[in-house]
Amino acid sequence: MLKLDVGNLFLGQSLIMTERQFYDWQTAGGGGDVLRLVEVLERLEIPWCMIGGLAVNYWVEEPLATADVDVVIAAERVDEAVAALTAAGFQAKQFEWSVNLTGSSKLSVQISTAAMYCGFPSRGVAADVHGILMRVASLDDTLAGKIAAWQDDQRRPSKRQKDLLDIMRLVESHPELRNNLPPDLATQVPQP
Repeated sequence: MLKLDVGNLFLGQSLIMTERQFYDWQTAGGGGDVLRLVEVLERLEIPWCMIGGLAVNYWVEEPLATADVDVVIAAERVDEAVAALTAAGFQAKQFEWSVNLTGSSKLSVQISTAAMYCGFPSRGVAADVHGILMRVASLDDTLAGKIAAWQDDQRRPSKRQKDLLDIMRLVESHPELRNNLPPDLATQVPQP
């Protein structure tokens, strides 16, 4: 339970929010879109898992709010998943390496179709992130995905800096991951 003390805004009373309510507040109802996404994929028994910021949030001690939802779906079932998600109210737009979805919130949902992620769903784990039950990439896969994103020099510098921050957060929470960092990255991640 997250206690948000808003002081005099509510006549001196504290407002208590669950993690899910806080996430909804940060994303203008994004929890509903995430739940709808999860429900569709689980109902169809499609192998999938979250990657990116939501996966990082599961594996670290101090999660950060994110309006980006990055997901990987078994390659042979992407078209089926997109059709079902569209029928469930999402709008889809196809790109070379992803399918982007928009729902009824501020969330940006991206289904990655990059080959490097194809094995992630089979190694995904059940997780509670922001009070929402979902599947996330394994710890090693989460780090590997963040390293790949950080190494992509086509990404905006601000995105690469966020990837570096996520890598630092993962290593702080799991110091043994330092051994998995490439040398050029290890020099940028402070020792605990």
